[in-house]
Amino acid sequence: MTRLVARQPRLLPRLAARNHQNGQGGQAGLPRGVIVLLGTACLVVVVAGLRGVSDLVGPVFLGLMLAVTVSPLTEWMRRHGAPSWVAMTVTTLVVYLGLFALGGALLVSVSQLIDLLPQYQAQFAGIREDLVQGLSSLGIQVEQVRTAVAGADAGTVLDLVGSLFGGLASVLSNSIFLLAVLLFMCIDAVDFPARLQGTVAERPQVVEALRSFAHGTRRYLLVCTVFGLIVAVFDVALLWWLGIPLPLLWGLLSFITNYIPNIGFIIGVVPPALLGLLQGGPELMLAVIALYCVVNFIIQSIIQPKIVGDAVGLSATVSFLSLIFWAWVLGALGALLAIPLTLLAKGLLVDIDPSTRWINDLLSGGPPAEKRTHSGRPRP
Repeated sequence: MTRLVARQPRLLPRLAARNHQNGQGGQAGLPRGVIVLLGTACLVVVVAGLRGVSDLVGPVFLGLMLAVTVSPLTEWMRRHGAPSWVAMTVTTLVVYLGLFALGGALLVSVSQLIDLLPQYQAQFAGIREDLVQGLSSLGIQVEQVRTAVAGADAGTVLDLVGSLFGGLASVLSNSIFLLAVLLFMCIDAVDFPARLQGTVAERPQVVEALRSFAHGTRRYLLVCTVFGLIVAVFDVALLWWLGIPLPLLWGLLSFITNYIPNIGFIIGVVPPALLGLLQGGPELMLAVIALYCVVNFIIQSIIQPKIVGDAVGLSATVSFLSLIFWAWVLGALGALLAIPLTLLAKGLLVDIDPSTRWINDLLSGGPPAEKRTHSGRPRP
């Protein structure tokens, strides 16, 4: 018994080292398969909960993303001697003015569209008759065709356009809540860097993950904003040259949908293509679609995803899958916030744990990064 007690202090470190080598340290010896199943079950519960409160989570994360975006302005003002309340006030006003300008432009443009569409009743009736005659020549009975398109008129087009803007309008529907969240987040953002710096000694990996999320989000928004402005200018010029009504509205729509990865240009081309059909027939509609495909598809679906992937460390496939997933979880707002949400999830689940950082090589679109030791030398 005495020998066993004497050997016990030497046995415990050996057992701990053995558990650490087996990848089971701190996990009560649970098999890895059980841990994966438990983690998957927890993930399903979390995703179901997010879907249940999507109307709350979406605006909160939008406010967080905007606060993270303008936080460098707050830090710059503090470094130049501005009081905390001045930095907070200026930052909040900048965000509010941006939101009000975007919302006002959308409301004015949509109201102009609503006033414009009734003028195309005659054109829409002519297109409907041409459709009936064309299908009748293929052997389809006229009565069936007329029944199928009986309810189709300019109001149907208006409903379609309204549904496209519905997801964007939902962002503004809870504007009071969003503005309140932004106010409190901008207040906290003044002293948050100092509080974050105070936790570096105890939780350096958490701090690094949060900083990586903030940096990646700002880079993503910068790239999307630059490309969105380029695409919007091209679209406005092309639509004005083709004579499509309200080119500024469709340029604004192209700018907003540019934040939706991969498929944003498809959403942006539908309304001007329909107006082209009503304005000049199928030829003008095809011209709008062709020019949009040349400009928007090349820039938004080929060039931009590559640059975004290099900027935030996500491949084009991961970006597209994140779009589908977050749109399913949070709706239209999830599509707009898909990349920042993925960056946050990656930071909290991958970057925070050194043992899972190898997943970054699988998520990124480029070659795996060179692994280094803490001293900075390449790992053998």
